[in-house]
Order: sequence, then structure tokens, then C-alpha cells
Amino acid sequence: MARRLVLASTSPYRRELLGRLRIPFETAAPLTDESALAGEAPEATALRLAEAKARAVANDFPDALIIGSDQVAAQGSQRYGKPGNRANAVAQLRAMRGREIVFHTGLCLLDAASGMLQARCIDIHVGFRELGDAEIEAYLDKEDALNCAGSAKSEGLGISLLTYLRGDDPNALIGLPLIALCDMLRKAGVALP
Repeated sequence: MARRLVLASTSPYRRELLGRLRIPFETAAPLTDESALAGEAPEATALRLAEAKARAVANDFPDALIIGSDQVAAQGSQRYGKPGNRANAVAQLRAMRGREIVFHTGLCLLDAASGMLQARCIDIHVGFRELGDAEIEAYLDKEDALNCAGSAKSEGLGISLLTYLRGDDPNALIGLPLIALCDMLRKAGVALP
């Protein structure tokens, strides 16, 4: 019998990505505080929050495999979250222009029945072009990127803002590292092609 699979996320991007694997799954909203801890490295934040999200829904799905994921975009100690409004998005894109930003995507697969946990952080290095203010405004006029860490959707028009993407799985930049997830699911006994 196939294991119940739960995505601990309300993100439409993560739901769409997981749907590509063509296996049945449910979604659940994890109630977690997504604040970074004092002195915590960005990749540590991403991993901790991925696990926290999975654990937040475990009691509701005690027999399931639960996927948690979280992303932190950073350059050194400077973090770039979801902008939430246009002014913040403009400020983020201005700050990131001409720089490399690392998107740390934490991934966790929790077997709620056994307590076994697999976790990884997948990094994608993203080069932003030298963007003029008019280009930033034109981009934000055309694409709603207010709920994306870093204010740019690489899977959409935001790709035009970039000079490169470097990493093991481009899906990680969108929010769910499918290559690593497939490996974790296979180790947990889920049949994938």
C-alpha cells in the first residue's frame, strides 16, 4: 500500500512542483514562526524551518511521509525575504543588482510514523544583472513577484534579470528541490520511475 504523502506548505509554487512527480499528495498549512534565530546562518535557518514545517503538521498525519521546505536568500549576512509590497521589491532589486545572491533551500522528509528524518540544504547561486531603476519598475509592472524571496521569479519574466544560475537543481530556486526529494522519497520506499 502506498504511503500517504503530505506537503507541509501553502505555497502554490511548491504544490505545482510536487505535482510534476505524478504521485498523490495532500497539503497542510504548517503554523511556524519563520524568524531567523540570532546569529543563525542562512542555510541553517532554511534547514531548521523546513524541519519545523514538517513537524508542525505531523500530529495531524501520524502515518504520513511529510515534506517540509523553506528558502532563505542571502548575500553574506544580508537576507532577502518575500518583499510583500512594491516599495520593498524595488529596494531588494536595487540592492541585488550586479551581485550574486545565494538561495538556500532547506528540504526535509519526515516519516511521522517512525520519526526518521532526512534533511538537506540545496544552494543555488544567482547572478543579478546591473539593473537600471527603469528596468526594475518595468519588471514589477509586468510580473507579480511580491511573494517571492528576492522579488524575482526565475520561472517567469524574472529570468531576464539574471546573468546566471548555478546549482544542482533549478527547481530549488522555485522552492522545492525535486532531485533531492526524489532521492529521499526512494529511500523512504516510495516508487518513482
